[in-house]
Amino acid sequence: MNRRLLLAVVALAVLAVTSGCLGIGTGDVPADRIDSDPQSEYQWDANATTRITIQESADFRAVYEMNQSEIQLFRRDGFGGQNPLSVEAVRYRYPNGTVITGSEIRERGGAVNQTRSVTTVQLPDDAPPNGGGKLAFTSEGSPKRFTLPTYVEGSYEVVLPPNRDVSFPVFGSVNPATDERATVDGQVHLRWNEVTADTVAVQYYLQRDLYIFAGILAVLAVVGFGGLLHYRRQIESLKEKREEMGLGVEGDDGGNDGPPPGM
Repeated sequence: MNRRLLLAVVALAVLAVTSGCLGIGTGDVPADRIDSDPQSEYQWDANATTRITIQESADFRAVYEMNQSEIQLFRRDGFGGQNPLSVEAVRYRYPNGTVITGSEIRERGGAVNQTRSVTTVQLPDDAPPNGGGKLAFTSEGSPKRFTLPTYVEGSYEVVLPPNRDVSFPVFGSVNPATDERATVDGQVHLRWNEVTADTVAVQYYLQRDLYIFAGILAVLAVVGFGGLLHYRRQIESLKEKREEMGLGVEGDDGGNDGPPPGM
């Protein structure tokens, strides 16, 4: 009976969690997060609908041109679902250049909240009708790999951290393929004139990774060559010993292939 009761409680808890009844991680995003300072200034004047700048820490700063009154931010979990994107240092820039914080967005009738599946940023009431201005935030990333859904249509630009690249096929990849690639002040800029894919994915590497890889290949080559040389020497030594014992040369007895003794 106790076991059945325990199973019933567990089943109820799972049902509550999956249906969102527990409300874990939902509600307004804390003010200390959305009002925090970005690591570097946002690039408000970038010539792209979406500008992503990946930082040394793998976190990234994003700036979006808004053509709608709200935006839903999320990551796909690989199982057909989605999880809310964690955001901080939220800023909104009016078309006249005025910049306000996440808390000020709320004070002016907007919102920055999170459910179990998305983070929603709603522009303030005094924003231009049907959107307008630019929205910026900072979020977490993965080392040497950037993947994010394309929340808005238009041109995209992704800026890699210094001394990173995507050119070497084994370590770097870009999907979808870029329309333009350039290096500016030691940073690689990837640009798409119009992104139609659901996700932009960039795998990049440190320049020193190539040297490490080349060093490993060189060591393996030396070890392999040394092993081959040692093996050949062993074969030659064995051959010499067989010859000394008279077993090294086949068929040198005039072709006498008679039956074994006693036959």
